[in-house]
Amino acid sequence: MYRYRFVLFRPLQLLPVLLGISIVTFMLVRAIPGDPARILLGVRSTPAAIARIRAQYGLDQPLWVQYGYFLKNLLQGELGRSIVYRVDTGKLILSRIEPTLYLILGSVLLALLLTVPLAAAAARQRGKAADQLIRLLSTAGLGFPAFWLGIMLILLFSVTLGWFPVSGYGSDWLEQLHHMVLPCLTVALALSAVLTRNLRASLLAELKADYVTAARARGQEEGRIFWRHVMPNSLVPTVNLLAVNIGWLIGSTVVIESVFAIPGMGQLLVKAIFSRDYMVVQGVVMVFALATVAVNLLADLLTVALDPRVKL
Repeated sequence: MYRYRFVLFRPLQLLPVLLGISIVTFMLVRAIPGDPARILLGVRSTPAAIARIRAQYGLDQPLWVQYGYFLKNLLQGELGRSIVYRVDTGKLILSRIEPTLYLILGSVLLALLLTVPLAAAAARQRGKAADQLIRLLSTAGLGFPAFWLGIMLILLFSVTLGWFPVSGYGSDWLEQLHHMVLPCLTVALALSAVLTRNLRASLLAELKADYVTAARARGQEEGRIFWRHVMPNSLVPTVNLLAVNIGWLIGSTVVIESVFAIPGMGQLLVKAIFSRDYMVVQGVVMVFALATVAVNLLADLLTVALDPRVKL
């Protein structure tokens, strides 16, 4: 169990990261041109009304005082009150977290379902037609922007074939599953392109290892060697790469939710930026940052579990 002691200390090491993200987010969101009070009241707003709104939300205070209140609320588990929606920011985010969570989990699951068989087929048939085709497709996938790929999938499967809805989220779990197929597939195709290339390279390197040669000399079946020994050892760098790409994956949800009109946290973040809803922007970014940190911690645990030689 000594290998897992880092679990007790790693969260403490990640606290400065979250603190830095909170400072950068706080400063950047206030660097956006525009006054949230003026945007909220509209073009006919009066100076007195603007001053009243700014005082109500503490926007008339110095930046260091505003950040102090934000940090104090954050340590108490609160994210402030939305300027535009006029509700608690935490409750607002919780009401939008389900679609985003389904999108991320569904995208990762689809990406893994695509990555493992494709990378295995490419590695076991190195240099053959299947390998060349898979490498071509993965290279092409790296060059397709997520929003363009989503639009192409909508044109093909929604407009032309009519298999899936164009946008929305649905009212029950079956409709939600139907609505989430294309968004998850859009993100998964782009993510699997990166993972497939990485896993293929790892598999080819492991196939040249001495233990593989020894296993073949003992007469073990090629399939058993590949799936029981080569594949688990090759997954370690892919798991780490997946964790690194979580930030990209979260960024993709912002774009994909806008393309498919999914009422998730990504769409909420975009609307909050345009309306200068500082509290909502800060809250969503901190939730995304916390999720990224948690996923990286989980990736460390999986790395240690897959490879006992690794010490963190």
